[in-house]
Amino acid sequence: MDPPGHDERAAPVVLVVDAANVVGSRPDGWWRDRAGAATRLLERLTTVAGATLTSPDGRHVRLDRIEVVLEGQARGAADPGAPGLVVHLAPRDGDAEVVARARAAAPDVLVVTADRGLRARLDGAAVAGPGWLLDALDAPVSGPPDAGTRGGGTAPPRDPVDPPPPASPRPRP
Repeated sequence: MDPPGHDERAAPVVLVVDAANVVGSRPDGWWRDRAGAATRLLERLTTVAGATLTSPDGRHVRLDRIEVVLEGQARGAADPGAPGLVVHLAPRDGDAEVVARARAAAPDVLVVTADRGLRARLDGAAVAGPGWLLDALDAPVSGPPDAGTRGGGTAPPRDPVDPPPPASPRPRP
């Protein structure tokens, strides 16, 4: 059975995820339990392995494989062992591991990071920011029955590199 949002017509890509950058883009207390935060991200990524998403440049891409790089304390995360999801434990430098994984997957690669220094080392690979990935993970599978895209491509465009600013607290009445 194909995963939700699966579309054979979409361009196949390998999604390389800088997990530290994605987890760190939302101030939800991740710093108290880095391995737990990484485990939650891995679990969420299992829902889009093999799915078709609308990339930041508007193309429909099929996530044939998701390669997630964990570093530091996040290396203690529980690998869900899901098909299409590969977890890499960076021995030292997570950025170097992201670069190595992106080069191995080129040219059909999309890297998720907001790290500008890392982006400069990616040899022109396509890059999306953490906000794009988190929006895709938050979006329901929708659209016409034959669209096969997660979120139906209806979300407003986000900056493909920079994470969104933290939300302002609501004023009290």
